[in-house]
Amino acid sequence: MKRILIVEDDMVSRKFLSKFLNRYGDCDLVVDGLEAIDAYLLAIKEGLPYDLICLDVMMPKIDGIKVLKTIRDLEKQNDLDENERCKIIMTTVLGETKIVQSAFDYGCNAYASKPIDIEKLTEVLGKIGFLD
Repeated sequence: MKRILIVEDDMVSRKFLSKFLNRYGDCDLVVDGLEAIDAYLLAIKEGLPYDLICLDVMMPKIDGIKVLKTIRDLEKQNDLDENERCKIIMTTVLGETKIVQSAFDYGCNAYASKPIDIEKLTEVLGKIGFLD
């Protein structure tokens, strides 16, 4: 069973993603960047890393870009190769090219704009190799 972390401060989006992604694996839900990093570290410590993280860009405490950077840095520190790294999809209402570009610079696998479109998200999950 795949493990999925949904990082989203908006309750409606969180429920929506959870309901949709539940068919692909076990979903853990957190509401800010700090909880996201804690959940990620706990999963690694337990030897049950996440296969997919849906990460909102605009969040309280620590924004999604910093969380993304932190997770990728931790993966490097733990010598995880490309196949062992979790897939990370950034979600946001912002269509700002600069933010999108920095997310890809830090190693996100894909990008989904809100409101989330189920067909597009399914396509993205296929493209990044999550639906094997």
